[in-house]
Formats: sequence, structure tokens, C-alpha cells
Amino acid sequence: MWKYDPNSAKADEFINHEEIMETLAYAEQNKADKVLLREILKKAEERKGLSHREASVLLACEEEEINQEIFRLAKQIKQDFYGNRIVLFAPLYLSNYCVNGCTYCPYHAVNHHMPRKKLTQEEVRREVIALQDMGHKRLAIESGEDPVNNPIEYILECVNTIYGIHHKNGAIRRVNVNIAATTVENYKKLKDAEIGTYILFQETYHKESYLKLHPTGPKHDYNYHTEAMDRAMLGGIDDVGCGVLFGLDKFRYEFAGLLMHAEHLEAVFGVGPHTISVPRLRNADDIDSTSFANGIDDDTFAKIVACIRIAVPYTGMIVSTRENQQTRERVLQLGISQISGGSRTSVGGYVEPEPEDQRSEQFDVMDNRTLDQVVGWLMELGYVPSFCTACYREGRTGDRFMSLCKSGQIQNCCHPNALMTLKEYLVDYASPSTLKIGEELIQKELGNIPKEQVRSLVIEHLDRIQQGQRDFRF
Repeated sequence: MWKYDPNSAKADEFINHEEIMETLAYAEQNKADKVLLREILKKAEERKGLSHREASVLLACEEEEINQEIFRLAKQIKQDFYGNRIVLFAPLYLSNYCVNGCTYCPYHAVNHHMPRKKLTQEEVRREVIALQDMGHKRLAIESGEDPVNNPIEYILECVNTIYGIHHKNGAIRRVNVNIAATTVENYKKLKDAEIGTYILFQETYHKESYLKLHPTGPKHDYNYHTEAMDRAMLGGIDDVGCGVLFGLDKFRYEFAGLLMHAEHLEAVFGVGPHTISVPRLRNADDIDSTSFANGIDDDTFAKIVACIRIAVPYTGMIVSTRENQQTRERVLQLGISQISGGSRTSVGGYVEPEPEDQRSEQFDVMDNRTLDQVVGWLMELGYVPSFCTACYREGRTGDRFMSLCKSGQIQNCCHPNALMTLKEYLVDYASPSTLKIGEELIQKELGNIPKEQVRSLVIEHLDRIQQGQRDFRF
């Protein structure tokens, strides 16, 4: 007798295969039931989210009229919760030493021709200064799993180094961490190091596929990996980021599993994932993405984004430079709230380009524009590029952040903070063309701050930023 229990601490019970299969069968059976579909959409309009089963019905729907309603609602929910702000970040790869045998990642242990690299603290410093000189304030550090070369002490030392670097007006104000599943004790250490979000992609929720895709190494342990977010929460990290690598298994299965994971975190800890990432499998050093049979096209990808936004309206959504400019532009309006810019996916790739015979990228980047070009592009589309890290630094994390987000009150902080951090970027880093469009955008957006007292204070802070002061926040 199978058991599905979102309150369980066991991976096989809160991500339950039989429940997912029943959900997919239910979705297939009802995908053309317009009465049910509209009932689900009506519930979604309440902005309180959907269950994995309800959302799966929407994802399976092939009715064009209903699909257009799904996209319209996703756009409206995105606007209601996040406005026109887009948060910017960059990945920083610390080490590609790895003991796992993941068949979709070039860092796998049996790749003997890729050069293995690990940044020294001085190299970390140089990489961070290069990122600061672009204008970045938020990083996501990445590392392969290797208890000898990349122990938790190394990660903690790197976090400490990053926070300690202040170059000209540059400073990294939030370090998110994307490293392998670890212990409650180590999550406590990361919390004490004042990291932002702990990020861990499930890769695939299909257990049988997971075991085949991870044939060797500690990551082979499906349950330990899947239960990592629980341990992170128990370690005091209340901002966690989930995601799957679309293309490894059937996308409808992954979609249901991803939402079940969010439901589990909400049920047990009272707070769902802070972010959900939606990476697609890409080519890499010795990885041919076309050899995997479950790739998804751009239309399917867009609908996945829209349905996630409807199902978990309060959760930030991330799309990286795995996607090209055209695709990123499409999904920005459907639910994405964070993107990377000017990214390098190699170990030590920001200071200077790697020689052709020393390349260490984890995947091929599809959007190679500079951060300044991305910032200018966002503003031309009517978005406010945000470098804000205020919620994390003001203690608005976990359930405190979610309560504000679910009530819509978070925008009273976020919009002013976005404008002030954009002003910092414009003064310190922007090209003349980006500066011009940015100043015009700020003047326009000031009129969208409803409270006169807040608007007056923002105007005062903007003037002080122009005069050289930094780091104002609500």
C-alpha cells in the first residue's frame, strides 16, 4: 500500500511516485474539461495558489482558449506580486572537483580531460572584484561535491572572503549557496556565515531515473538528496531554492514533483521555497543534450513557467543564461522575477577568458551579453532592474518574507529599494546610453510610489546616492 503524506519527513512519502502517476492520469483524463479548467482558474485568481493536481490539469490542457487564459492570469499574478522589478545576480564557480558520476554534467568524476580547478582565496578575491566592477551585488556560489577538495570549511572561507571585499563602491551584499546536500550541522554553519538562500536542484524527482542518472558518488542517494531542504530548514536556513533540470525526465512528472516539494515545505515548516529555478538541459564539455530523450520546446517551457507562477504565486522564479535573449524575454512576463547577467559558468572565468584548451564551463551559455547590456535591455522592456538585498539584510526571510509577499505588502519595500539600487548601478557602472534610459525610468517610476512620505524619502536618498553615499534601504 503506497502512502502519500506531505507532512512526512520521508522523501518517498512527500514525493510519492504513485501519487504523481495518479495525478498525471487525472490531468490527462480532465485536460479538456472546460468546466473543471475554469473552476481551477477561478481558484487561482484568488492568488492563494493551486495544488499539484490542479496545476497539472492546467499544464496538460491543450485548449487554446484556456491556455490563453492561463498566460493572461500568470502575467497578472506576476505583476501583482512582483510588479515590474527583475532582480539580477551572477553565479560564481569556486571549484569543479567532483566525486559524483552524474551523466548530464561535465564535472562528473570520470571526465578526465576537463581541467580541474579550485579557486584560492586570492583568486576568489579577484573574481569578486571583477563582478563588483560589473555592478553585481548578489552572487550564487557553485561548487562540485568533493569532501577533500571542497569541504564545508572551504565554502565557509569563500563566503567570508566574498563578504569582506569592498572595492571602490562595490560590495557583495548577498551570497546564495548552491552546493551538494549536506548535514544539519553544516547547514547551521552556513546559516551562521549569513548566507542568503540555500539552493539545490533536485535534477529529477523520478526516483528510478534519478538513480540511473547518478550511478556513482554520494549524490546517488535519492532520499538523502531529496530530504536536503528539510535539513537546511532544521539548520536554520529558512530561504531555500528548489528546481529541476528539465530534459532529464518527462516534464509533467517533474512539474508535479516540484509542486509537491513546495507543498511539503509549506506543510512542515510553514514556508514554501523562496525561489524555484527552471533550467533546461544544455550541451557542455562532453555532454550532448540531444542524447537525452526528454527535451522540451520553447512553447512547453513557457507554459511550465506560467503554470508554476499560478500554482505558487508567492515564490520567486529564476531563469539563467541557459536560455537565450528571446526565451528570457518571453518568460519574464509569465512569472520570472530573477535572472543572471554577464554570467560565466567556468571556474575563474570573470577575470580573464579561459584558454580554449583549459575550458571548465558547466554548461554552454546561451545569453552572452554583458550585465550593462542586460540592464539596458530590461529597462527598454519597461522593467526595473533591481540589485536589492534588503529583505535578507533586514531579517525579512522565511515566513516573514512570505507573509509580506502573500499580502502584497512587500512591494512597499521592494519598489523603492529597486529604484535606489538601480541608481547606484547607474552612477557607478552604467554606460552613457544605459545611464540615460535609467534616469528617465527612475523619474517615471517615482510616480508609482503610492505613499508621499515614502516617495519623498526615496527622492532624498537618490540625491544622496548621486553625491556618493550608498546602501539605503527600506
